[in-house]
Amino acid sequence: MALLQIAEPGQSSAPHEHRIAIGIDLGTTHSLVATVLSGKAKVLNDEQGRVLLPSIVHYAQNSTEYGDAAKPFTTTDPKNTIVSIKRFMGRSKADIKFQHPYTLVGEDHQMPAFETAQGRKTPVEISAEILKQLKDRAEASLNNPINGAVITVPAYFDEAQRQATRDAAQLAGLNVLRLLNEPTAAAVAYGLDQDTNLENDRNYVIYDLGGGTFDVSILRFSQGVFEVLATGGHTALGGDDLDRLIVKWAKKQLNIETLDDAEYAHFIVAARKAKEALSDNEATDLKVLDQHLSLDRATFENIIKVALDKTINVCNRVLRDAKLDLSDIQNVVLVGGSTRSYAVQQAVREVFKQEPLCTINPDEVVAIGASITANQLIGNSQDGSLLLDVTPLSLGLETMGGLVERLISRNTAIPVARRQEFTTYQDGQTAMLIHVVQGERDLVEHCRSLGRFVLHGIPPMTAGQARIEVTFQVDADGLLSVAAKETTSGVNAHIDIKPSYGLADDDMQRLLLDGYKFAEEDKNLRHLQETKVEAKRELEALEQALKVDSALLSSVQLTDLNHAKEQLEQQLTTSDIKAIETAVEQLKIHSDAFAAARMNQHIDQALKGTKLDDWSNSN
Repeated sequence: MALLQIAEPGQSSAPHEHRIAIGIDLGTTHSLVATVLSGKAKVLNDEQGRVLLPSIVHYAQNSTEYGDAAKPFTTTDPKNTIVSIKRFMGRSKADIKFQHPYTLVGEDHQMPAFETAQGRKTPVEISAEILKQLKDRAEASLNNPINGAVITVPAYFDEAQRQATRDAAQLAGLNVLRLLNEPTAAAVAYGLDQDTNLENDRNYVIYDLGGGTFDVSILRFSQGVFEVLATGGHTALGGDDLDRLIVKWAKKQLNIETLDDAEYAHFIVAARKAKEALSDNEATDLKVLDQHLSLDRATFENIIKVALDKTINVCNRVLRDAKLDLSDIQNVVLVGGSTRSYAVQQAVREVFKQEPLCTINPDEVVAIGASITANQLIGNSQDGSLLLDVTPLSLGLETMGGLVERLISRNTAIPVARRQEFTTYQDGQTAMLIHVVQGERDLVEHCRSLGRFVLHGIPPMTAGQARIEVTFQVDADGLLSVAAKETTSGVNAHIDIKPSYGLADDDMQRLLLDGYKFAEEDKNLRHLQETKVEAKRELEALEQALKVDSALLSSVQLTDLNHAKEQLEQQLTTSDIKAIETAVEQLKIHSDAFAAARMNQHIDQALKGTKLDDWSNSN
């Protein structure tokens, strides 16, 4: 069934013209590239027949080595051999707290640079080197220039990390058609092989445990359309962390407190070999510092339990987000090299009560899905599935009282645009600060600030008269832009949200969990803040009215009204919602009488000088 031709404007191809597009899985430990040839996705290899390119770059004084050629230097020259660069992308120097052998330079609040034998290298430059190797491999294999590429990113990459990836691709000379979430790419690889005539919807769990990141997504496949129902994950949890847990265990067994950089690199290599060996064997030897340690499956499972438990907790939460039970899940798809581990497969099997799908090589499935999407976007494919990715966290802006007004909720399908009207708080207000935030809490102080800009030139009006139209737009890459416009005058301003660094290791997890943990507290805090804002608005309006018409009140009425005002102002310094509401009601008794007197006066003035006949003959 041909639902939709997915092609960007201006990208569709002319009849009989085949444009070359590639899909790139830019992984933490390995990267690879694929394309669609004769209607079938194929992973491309190098001259030695290898499809996996280790995501490693070694900078020597007069030369640069990549991939397998750079691998030996991880132990002989670790300071100049950059591995797992994906974990540094879009992150501030202060956020990078895991052990590494590198010398990082730059300000704490900025993305750092690596001090190497060839000078300073940024994460963007290093990622560009890896992407350039994949681009060259594709051009050599296909004997043609590359017209466009789809590059995959973890679903939980934020705007800064996505922008850094796009910048790296541009530096490598790639035309980026789209950044695609890795779980969605896996769904494309599997889902397009399914029967599109199924009467019932099918729900899939994509469990993606790579070298440095973990993602889990629940996707619904219905009549050829993929929709991401919910997504979750860790930006810093993967096979690398399993290796580090083994190293921690080995250090304890050998009574070692600290390791130098070279020793640590040897330990990591030994841990990785042991982990891989346990997929086929009941036990294995770990050789480090000329000593042998025996590691069996039971011990290995106990060592990595803390990491696997984190992934299972995320799975359970995403199921709740999607409002699904285990019985609603038709298949669980395993993605990422770390899912080769028997311990990972066993954990998934026990949680979801079914045998996980692994019919496509888990190392290659993401690149295959990306290549299928790239083939569609470049205009070669006339049929395919509609992909609806989602926003990982809610997006909104700050309103009076430090409250968050959500415009785009988490798990909203993208691309998406949302528009909402706001107004001014004070009389004569000619500017408005637009503060964009991300998170699940109701107060700005508990969310992440993404950016601020000011809308100037608002015509001075009475408070509440101006109409400020704010538009949030998230594109297919998950990048956010915000615009504000005053509708009567047409003045406008906008911002593209491009923070200089990404979320810290646990920030994404914290923002989500806090949304659940403090839901009831946030509800009460929002009620309190909204009540205070409304009360302050009432007091300001009353103050302005008294300046004009206080003579309408007797001295007793004025005293009572001022006393009620003072009582409310005093309660506003507290957090006692009931006391504030009581004070508002008491003030309302006196302010209503004042409002009635003002209304009568204005009616009298309006009728002054008219005759009864003027009203009776008006028709």
